[in-house]
Amino acid sequence: MQLKKRRLKNGITVLFEKRDLPVVSFSISNRFGGSYETEKIKGIAHFTEHLLFTGTKSRTHEDISREIEKRGGILNAFTANDITSYWFKLPAEHLFKGMDILTDILKNTTFDEKKFEKEKKVILEEIKMYHDIPQRHIYEKIIENLYEKPFGIGIIGTKETVSSLTKDFVSDYFKSHYNPENYIVTIIGQADIDKVCEYLESNFESTNKKMPEIKIEKLNKESTEERPGLDQAHFMFGVHAPMAGEKEHDILEVLDAYLANGMSSRLFLEIREKRGLAYAIRSSLETEKHYSYYTIYVGTAKESIPEVRSLIIEGFKNIDKMSQEDLKEAKERLIGLKKVSSEESVNVMNELMFLELTTKAENYYTYEEDINKVTLEEVKSLAKKMIKKYSTAAIVPK
Repeated sequence: MQLKKRRLKNGITVLFEKRDLPVVSFSISNRFGGSYETEKIKGIAHFTEHLLFTGTKSRTHEDISREIEKRGGILNAFTANDITSYWFKLPAEHLFKGMDILTDILKNTTFDEKKFEKEKKVILEEIKMYHDIPQRHIYEKIIENLYEKPFGIGIIGTKETVSSLTKDFVSDYFKSHYNPENYIVTIIGQADIDKVCEYLESNFESTNKKMPEIKIEKLNKESTEERPGLDQAHFMFGVHAPMAGEKEHDILEVLDAYLANGMSSRLFLEIREKRGLAYAIRSSLETEKHYSYYTIYVGTAKESIPEVRSLIIEGFKNIDKMSQEDLKEAKERLIGLKKVSSEESVNVMNELMFLELTTKAENYYTYEEDINKVTLEEVKSLAKKMIKKYSTAAIVPK
């Protein structure tokens, strides 16, 4: 196994995969995201992510980005439902400069009032942008139809929730929800792991604050939203999926590779190539620690939605047509995609982090073995089981 894994005295979990190329991808991820928010403060995790780049006691916003970019690096972050991650990719000789910057923003962000209000405006524009792109907004609608509030509200929040947040409240919330015991540090590339761990132990002190237990309530419903000015309808089919670490999660990946993933999948061939009902057909399996759901998106004509919906349901029900040769092809596709993806160190960095969040990072290196264990009967059984309950969302021309 290529992975080195350590648990530091301050509680930080460190994951390291060494590579020969003189490049390093590095992230510090905190086990806190949208899942932990109440309905009144939905969007606070995402807002915090933005604020951590607005300036520290010793660096301006421009300093933070320039110190990475002038060395040829990339600096970014993202907020998920169960985690928020801050990361960079740099030439390996600049690793500790990048670590200095992430450490600074995590420990010394000023939460300046003027910058807070400016960033609030930015996020309100971001909310409008996502709403106005139906291909993007449909993903928020399907979550609303799969889960009760507050989880059913998108990670970014709403105009009302974000507008109501105050600087002092967000600052205090950050201090109470960011703690090294909840950090996962992931490093892919050239690095001295001993020196990295020494740095992390000397710069972060545990506050012994643990994340609360949360419960997400599932539901199944369907919705249709009419909008003026659209020419195309956007349809999404969604089902609750097996959790990470369950055998059925691997089985679903194989089912997806056969059913809806890629231009050779059964639904792509049936909906687009045979019937010409759509240009875009894509599937997605979204899984974190507390939830898992599977979706199929189709961009089609408004009048074609009933037919598309029926074809998707039939695709699950007609799983008995899947052969051993189909199973072999689906597995080869998944294993090949994993190998291609692993070329990019940022992909591996994020996959290791999410696996450590949900199960354990070591599972990344047994992926091929786990996929190859899936049987044809297991795929057929899961498809019939999953189709019993589902949700749909549609955004259509008015």
